[in-house]
Amino acid sequence: MAILSNDAVSFMSSTPQQTERLGIRLGELIEPRDIICLDGDLGAGKTALARGIGRGWGTTYRITSPTFTLINEYPRASDGIILYHCDFYRLQGATEIITTGIEDILDTNGAIMIEWPDLVMPFLPEDRLIIALSHVSEYKRGMRFRATGKRSRALLTEFRVSAFGR
Repeated sequence: MAILSNDAVSFMSSTPQQTERLGIRLGELIEPRDIICLDGDLGAGKTALARGIGRGWGTTYRITSPTFTLINEYPRASDGIILYHCDFYRLQGATEIITTGIEDILDTNGAIMIEWPDLVMPFLPEDRLIIALSHVSEYKRGMRFRATGKRSRALLTEFRVSAFGR
């Protein structure tokens, strides 16, 4: 059962496939310059959701977590616009964040998904969709989608209608 409001949606996913399907629905709605923050502990389902977002975005590339490379780029097949997938798990502070090029990525026309966004929040625009994932049981994952601005609220509304019909 989903819990819905104007600024937030909470949902329980029962399988990795369901998490990925929700990601596909979200990815179909993302526009250039959208920022999606994926927050949660290891094993919470961030990569499954990211895989779906990439598929919905329209990339033909296999989505993997960029834990060691920090940033992967996935062009959309229809127009070549990039979906940047950042994983800042290994970063230790502001100096390391600056060296990733996040400020340059924010100036592009691409969309951005960020795993482990806490360290980079001060660098990000206020308007972003934050998805907090939690490990509930072996298969169940809790997800809370929260919008923080006008565009992310519009995205969340579109997603809510696409995924839940209201």
